[in-house]
Amino acid sequence: MYIDSHCHIHLRDLKNRQDEVLRNMAANKVSHALCVTISLEDFPQVKALAEKHEHLHGTVGVHPGPKNVKEPDVETLVKLSMHPKIVAIGETGLDYHHVEPRQKWQMDRFRTHIAASRACGKPLIIHTRKAADDTIQMLREEGAGLDKGGFGGIMHCFSESGKIARAALDMGFYISFSGVLTYPGSKDLRSVARLIPLDRILIETDSPYLSPQAYRGKTNEPAYVIEVAKQLAMLKGMPVERIARHTSENYFRLFGIENNAVSS
Repeated sequence: MYIDSHCHIHLRDLKNRQDEVLRNMAANKVSHALCVTISLEDFPQVKALAEKHEHLHGTVGVHPGPKNVKEPDVETLVKLSMHPKIVAIGETGLDYHHVEPRQKWQMDRFRTHIAASRACGKPLIIHTRKAADDTIQMLREEGAGLDKGGFGGIMHCFSESGKIARAALDMGFYISFSGVLTYPGSKDLRSVARLIPLDRILIETDSPYLSPQAYRGKTNEPAYVIEVAKQLAMLKGMPVERIARHTSENYFRLFGIENNAVSS
């Protein structure tokens, strides 16, 4: 049993073939997936998916990249997060690849999500790109970590250094690896992955983006998350079934989801 801890199957061509995508998940023993919202405008689609399928859950949040979207406030995020199938706040964070560093609107948006997480008691899904130090600093300052009474969360699609991984782990966050881990140029990232404790690792696709090496050139989908598990198993010198078990247990524990391993 494998779990995709971060996907966007409501986007792009995955949206138009959702039944096929879900069948492929089942065929590849991917029992659950977290469908992650990137704007308040697409939240209804994510919620509808989570409501329709028992093995899918969702999040509510606004990605740090786009500026011209409906801006979230704490009250709205908390209200939407009260739905029983919405298990996290995000994705949120800082992105200095698409946006100039330290833009006030982006940093304020991040603070809003952290405040909402603390208010509703649900973990954060963190996106960070070329902004790792500032991301860690803001998480500390705003009390997002378990050590400060926050609710932790996931460092999604992790591609940072061991130093950043340790800082996140110290705050109680989980580290989630995507298909990037399988790329030939990701030698340093694979070294980091070897050091992450089994009880704090998750696997994801970030589909429809970042297809693992075996599927480069194809649209990514949750069924391909097994490739990330295989890579982790090789790095840690253990059977892939053990990676599947630990990452699944971590997912259920973090989000308080009952381990019923259903597919629909």
